[in-house]
Amino acid sequence: MVRVEPLARHPRHLDFVAGLVWREFWAEVQGGMSEAELRAAFGGQAPPGRVLASLLALEGDTPLGCVHLIDNDDPSLPELHPWLAAMVVVPQRRGQGIGSLLVRAMAREAKALGFERLWFGTDGPGFYERLGAVKHLDKGRGFWIMTLPLA
Repeated sequence: MVRVEPLARHPRHLDFVAGLVWREFWAEVQGGMSEAELRAAFGGQAPPGRVLASLLALEGDTPLGCVHLIDNDDPSLPELHPWLAAMVVVPQRRGQGIGSLLVRAMAREAKALGFERLWFGTDGPGFYERLGAVKHLDKGRGFWIMTLPLA
């Protein structure tokens, strides 16, 4: 059975999460974040207020994916806050509802923190639309800024 818990409760999986996020989002980005920077950020060493929450999907003690709540993920849109970021599931377990579980869990977490909506960027808007998100801004080449109301 898959469950979602705060990453802080499972620090032994911090290296796994940093590597997973780096491979999915940063490995091919020139000047992007390093695994060490991700490990530090998700491990509680980000600047105050930058990483608000990190959740981990687990089956037993096996990590399957993660999602994060951060202050902002697009400097060109500083007015948008907070952001759902770096939601990723291990490739062999995609399409099994784990991503949806992670997004819904983070939406509950954000709502409990007093937020009314989440912002995020994606090249897969259909997945998020099925969860109630709406397109906000077309950034071009199939990449969208979206919002997920938490009402």
